[in-house]
Amino acid sequence: MLGVVRLKILAKLVNFVVCQLFALLAAIWFRTYLRSSKTSSFIRHVVATLLGLYLALFCFGWYALHFLVQSGISYCIMIIIGVENMHKYCFVFALGYLTVCQITRVYIFDYGQYSADFSGPMMIITQKITSLAYEIHDGMFRKDEELTSSQRGLAVRRMPSLLEYLSYNCNFMGILAGPLCSYRDYITFIEGRAHHRAPPGASGKEDMPCERAEPSPNVAVIQKLLVCGLSLFFHLTISKTLPVEYNIDEHFQATASWPTKVVYLYVSLLAARPKYYFAWTLADAINNAAGFGFRGYDENGTARWDLISNLRIQQIEMSTSFKMFLDNWNIQTALWLKRVCYERASLSPTIQTFILSAIWHGVYPGYYLTFLTGMVMTMAARAMRSNFRHYFIKPPQLKLLYDVLTWIVTQIAISYTVVPFVLLSVNPSFMFYSSWYYCLHIAGILVLLLPVKKTQRGKTPHENVQLSRSKQCDERENSLGQNSFSTTNNVCNQNQEIASRHSSLKQ
Repeated sequence: MLGVVRLKILAKLVNFVVCQLFALLAAIWFRTYLRSSKTSSFIRHVVATLLGLYLALFCFGWYALHFLVQSGISYCIMIIIGVENMHKYCFVFALGYLTVCQITRVYIFDYGQYSADFSGPMMIITQKITSLAYEIHDGMFRKDEELTSSQRGLAVRRMPSLLEYLSYNCNFMGILAGPLCSYRDYITFIEGRAHHRAPPGASGKEDMPCERAEPSPNVAVIQKLLVCGLSLFFHLTISKTLPVEYNIDEHFQATASWPTKVVYLYVSLLAARPKYYFAWTLADAINNAAGFGFRGYDENGTARWDLISNLRIQQIEMSTSFKMFLDNWNIQTALWLKRVCYERASLSPTIQTFILSAIWHGVYPGYYLTFLTGMVMTMAARAMRSNFRHYFIKPPQLKLLYDVLTWIVTQIAISYTVVPFVLLSVNPSFMFYSSWYYCLHIAGILVLLLPVKKTQRGKTPHENVQLSRSKQCDERENSLGQNSFSTTNNVCNQNQEIASRHSSLKQ
C-alpha cells in the first residue's frame, strides 16, 4: 500500500516537472514569436491564458476548474460591489474558498502527502486576487495623499477587463508555481513597456522612460537553470539521507548528545530546502524566458532579472537575524503579507500577519505551530537586537564575533521553528519540542519579558537618526512600483552603518 502511495506521489511530481519544462519551452516561443513589438496585447493575453489553462488541466485534471471558479466569482464581486469595499469581500471570499479546498484535499484525499495538488496554484491565485483588489481600491477610491509611496506605485487606476484578469491570474508562466507579481508589472510586460527604463542616476531617483533595445534574458535563464540542476541533485541525493523525521527517532533521541542533536537539526533542515530552491528558481526562469521579470538596469548598465524572484539563496544561508531570513525566503509572499496585512493592520500587525500566513499556507496543525513559534522568535529577536546590537558595532573584530554568533543562533532558531512545518501533525511536532524541553520557546518568552528600549519616543540622537533612516528605507521600497528589496536593503544597511559611525565619532 505504501509503495502505491509513493508511486502516485512520484507520478504527480513528474507530471508537475514535465509541465514546468513545457512551460519553459512555451516561454521561449512566446518571447520569440509573440513579441510585443509585433503582436497585439490582446493576442498575448489570449495565448498566455489558454496555455495556462491547458497546463492546469493537464497537470490537475478537472480540479483546474477551481482556478476559473475562484477567479470568476472574485471578478464578479469586484464589478458588483464596487471599489469602496470590494477589496474586503474579495479577500474574505478568495481566502475562504482556498481554505475550503485545502480542507477537502487534506482531510478527505491525501493527508500528509507531499504531492503536486491543485491547492498549490490556488494559493498563488489567492494572492493575486487579493493583491489586485487592494491595488484597485488604492487607485480608484483612496486619495493619493493617503497612500504610501509603494502603494502609489502599485495602484491600479482602471478596472481590468475579464481577459486581462484571467490572464493575470492564470497565465502559463505562473499558474503552476507562481511567483506572485503585481498587476501593473504584468500588464507592463504584456504591453512591452518593461524594458523602456534607463539606468538609475547617482541620486537613485526613479528610472525615466527611454527608448532601449529589449534586453535578452538568456544569461539569467541559464544561470537559474544551473541553480535548479544543483538544487535537484542535492534534493535527490543528500536530502533523502538526512530526513527531518529522524529528529524524533526514539533511538536518536535516547543516544545522541546535545551537540549531535543541534548539528543534525540544522543539517536536516538545510537539506530540506533545495526542493524549494528548485521549484521557485525554475518558476523564475520560466518567467524570465518569456521576457518577464526585468527590473531595469544597475549603475553599470547591466540588466537585472530579479523583479519577481522568490528567494536569495546566499542571503538565506548567511542570515544573521530572523527578519533577514524571512525577507529573503519566499520574497513575493512576504511582500504580499506586508501589503495586504502588515501595512494596513491597526492592531498588532505582526501577530495578524503571522496568523494570515498560517491560514494561507493550509490547514495542517504543524503550520500553525510553526507560525506561532515564529511569532515568538521574531519578536524576541527584535527585542534582543534593539537591546544589544549597538554594543557590538565597533571594533570590527567584535562586530564579526557578533555576526558569527547571531548566524549560529538564527540558523538553529529557524530550524527549531520550522520542524512542525515539515512534520505536519501535532503529535510528532510536540514530540520534537518536548525532546528539546521547549528551550527556545522558554528563552523567547523570557526575552520578551525583558524591558526593551523605546523605538518611537524618548530616543537618543543616534537612535533617532537610525529610525529616520529606517523610515526612509520603508518609503523607498518599490519606488518604481516593483520589488526592489535587494537594492533597498543594501542602501538601508549602508545608511544605518553611517549613522552608527557618526554617533560613535560624536561620543
